[in-house]
Amino acid sequence: MNSEIEYAPTRTSPHESLRANPHWRALRQAAIDLQQLQVKDGSLDDLASRTWATELVRTLRASIAALAPLFPHEAAYLAALDEDFARWSDEGFGVPDFRASLVAFQPQRNRVDGLAHLVVFPMYTQNGSANRFVEAVLVEVIWPDFIGELEEQYTNALFVPLSFIDFTPGYDTNSAVLFPESVAVAEIPTFTWGAIFQDREAARYPRVVRAAAEITKLELPADAALMLEDQRLTEETFVMWDLIHDRSHMRGDLPFDPFMIKQRMPFFLYSLEELRCDLTAFRESVRLQRQLGALPESELSDPQRQIRDHAKLVQYAVIFDRIFRFAITGSRIRNYDGLGGQLLFAWLHQHNVLHWTDTQLTIDWDQVPDVVVALSDRINDLYWRSIDRPKVAHWLAAYDMLTQTLTPNPASVWARGLSDEVLAGPPKGYTDAVLDDEFPLSMFYEALNKKMTAVIESTSGITGESDV
Repeated sequence: MNSEIEYAPTRTSPHESLRANPHWRALRQAAIDLQQLQVKDGSLDDLASRTWATELVRTLRASIAALAPLFPHEAAYLAALDEDFARWSDEGFGVPDFRASLVAFQPQRNRVDGLAHLVVFPMYTQNGSANRFVEAVLVEVIWPDFIGELEEQYTNALFVPLSFIDFTPGYDTNSAVLFPESVAVAEIPTFTWGAIFQDREAARYPRVVRAAAEITKLELPADAALMLEDQRLTEETFVMWDLIHDRSHMRGDLPFDPFMIKQRMPFFLYSLEELRCDLTAFRESVRLQRQLGALPESELSDPQRQIRDHAKLVQYAVIFDRIFRFAITGSRIRNYDGLGGQLLFAWLHQHNVLHWTDTQLTIDWDQVPDVVVALSDRINDLYWRSIDRPKVAHWLAAYDMLTQTLTPNPASVWARGLSDEVLAGPPKGYTDAVLDDEFPLSMFYEALNKKMTAVIESTSGITGESDV
């Protein structure tokens, strides 16, 4: 756990006074102290700790009440939050149930650029802590005018882009999302929002890309290089990317539940779904750039110019984040995002628009858009055809598609051919036969990983605000 939050150098929060507010500091410390008393499911199993926990909850409630006037748009949520904390304490600190406050929390109704939110829940943090501890987060919304106009084309009423102001230790990690399903509830409500911390994504992007470009001797195009120096520009680019990506899970010729809820499938199916949505954002950005770029400058509104310019940057972001960070981040145990990065790199290389020659990486940028869209078409065609296939036949077709570009593990029984017993058996036999590292890193990535590990690890806990 990092003792100090690390910030990217080019973004200054207008809400610095919130971070310094004594009531916020008291709330944050009380939450941290309470975490020391909780067990994994969020309850307290030590009777002796309940007296101390009761005092901490009193502090939390008093601090929330004192901060409430600063968040009038959250009045209903903060009132329900107070009641949830009171009930949890009065009932003896069992497994927490904060359904009432979760239902009252509706940040998607106030997507106003710079608007601050106070968020307190017992919850786990994805890619962070698996414990449902009480976490407290101060955030602000990122919603520039051009994103509002873009959202009219790519309707996504659930999407809430955020940046950090301050947070408790559960978010001093790689986690860049705030999802309602992570909150401790006894009965799951209908989810109406999903939030992504674009400042964290944007802050780690230049650090990783700058290091990877130096290691591979890649000469960045001027507009791609500009993103490395401008945190706000990069944040807005990631907002555009994720706005389109997020809605893509729900649209298209989908042979299965797009979120794959309660399904156990080979991890490479999750890889293809996430990559499909990223490539949808890429191809839509190509379309927007070409469509708006064909119009005379005088006919474009300011938001349209912003959409056109950011559309080009989204293409760089998708490629560089996927091939430089996703491919080598995390363990080699069913790393579906890593596999997507490997696939994109290999596809670009095998279609002769990415070159690794004389230990230098070069990319033919003029040809990249059509080649990446072709990969998107390939995955979309797989999905379209799979609507008429049995589930396991879809899995086999997906594996065949992947192995036309990537080389599987030499020990893979999938690569050698599943036995008749497995093929005639239940889906579990197929899934169990997949190796944890079914598609090992290529020699290129083995070498790059050794040089990039420390850089990628250094981005844990990073945010987009200036150091203070």
